[in-house]
Amino acid sequence: MNSYEVQIWEITKRTDRKGRPWRVRWAVAGQRREELYRTKALANSFRSDLVKATNAGEPFDIASGRPLSALRAAKSITWYAHARKYVAVKWPHAAPKYRKSIVEALVTVTVALVRPTQRGPEADVLRRGLYLYGLNPRRWEDDLPTPEAEALKWLERSSLLVSELNQATTVRKALDACATRLDKRPSSATVVRRKRAVFYNAVSYAVECELLDSNPIDRVRWKAPEVAETVDRRVVANPQQVGALLQAVGGVGVRGERLVAFFGCLYYAGMRPSEAAGIRAADCHLPQLGWGHVTLVESSPRSGAHWTDDGRPRERRGLKHRGQGETRTVPIPARLVRSLRDHISRYGVGVDGRLFRGARGGDFPDTEYAKVWRMARRTALTSEQVASPLARRPYDLRHAAASLWLNSGVPATEVARRLGHGVAVLLRVYANCISGQQDSMNDRIDGALGD
Repeated sequence: MNSYEVQIWEITKRTDRKGRPWRVRWAVAGQRREELYRTKALANSFRSDLVKATNAGEPFDIASGRPLSALRAAKSITWYAHARKYVAVKWPHAAPKYRKSIVEALVTVTVALVRPTQRGPEADVLRRGLYLYGLNPRRWEDDLPTPEAEALKWLERSSLLVSELNQATTVRKALDACATRLDKRPSSATVVRRKRAVFYNAVSYAVECELLDSNPIDRVRWKAPEVAETVDRRVVANPQQVGALLQAVGGVGVRGERLVAFFGCLYYAGMRPSEAAGIRAADCHLPQLGWGHVTLVESSPRSGAHWTDDGRPRERRGLKHRGQGETRTVPIPARLVRSLRDHISRYGVGVDGRLFRGARGGDFPDTEYAKVWRMARRTALTSEQVASPLARRPYDLRHAAASLWLNSGVPATEVARRLGHGVAVLLRVYANCISGQQDSMNDRIDGALGD
């Protein structure tokens, strides 16, 4: 329990104590305390700390008689040790991609929160040691390579205390690190916001552990750059451009031929890549003629083997923004039906029924599909278009699908349902991609003006 009822007496000298004669006496909630010191200067320093805490209106712990700040400083741990505790708490309940995101942010902050020393490890060795071993609970029992092991031992000695985050300059140093890339250029707004959020939550956990009174980030006047929420309409390809891109994908050898239907799912059905990667034959209704549909049951986002529980690069989980076990049925046009039927006829399905796999039957080849897409862009687009943002990422096919549907007059509610978005999110994200209505809107305004 804590109390603000504090009384402090003047320093006295005890003649019966030759080793430590100088006495400081105080009382908290009526309970008397005393400390003995060898010199009067030491006694004065301790008494001054008590007076300062009292004048600041700080509560005292009744059991120990000390100000809460003194107790926290006494039990404070290094930032590196706290970051490991935070990761251990978050790990069991976090998705692999979120685990990776947490560790990436904490590596940035932890490298920044160290004491300056003349000789330390190379920066890339320290970052690699933190990323692969120091902040990854799955690897804490592993034998570390010598360079990384020595770097982490140095970090244990050099990491700042959590209590030092009460200094605004220390917090600002970590925030500035979140906003700066390794090449000293500014990080993207999305990266800055993500890293700051992880840092803020880790510091809030320090408050929960009673290592800090409050989150000191709230007291620092530092603003992250604004994140663009709307899709850049320059990335949106038209149907003719998409058709040329898919044809070019099929021309990139065997690797490309196996990916034509996959990229078709992103455009003709508006699927996320992780959703298309998880499609099974049993989830598909592919009639001989007309439209079919695909029931999306799960997604398979790629996070990397370091972050999944089973050590596989992809995790299997429910659909984004959906409850566990909830599905989403997406109608697909006849041309995608034919493409999927052709894919199954040529390549079959996996043991688990999955349509899209590596050439040897393994997990979906992420590195291959990114390379194939880059090659297809160079073939299908002009040099100016290749240099532009147009369809730069496979994910931009999903943006192209949403834009096509909205501009074709499909109600926003139906577009949102097919994409797996909320209507409000859909309209906010794709506001810049709705076009073709400017002339009619101008005519309406002219009519209202009487022109």
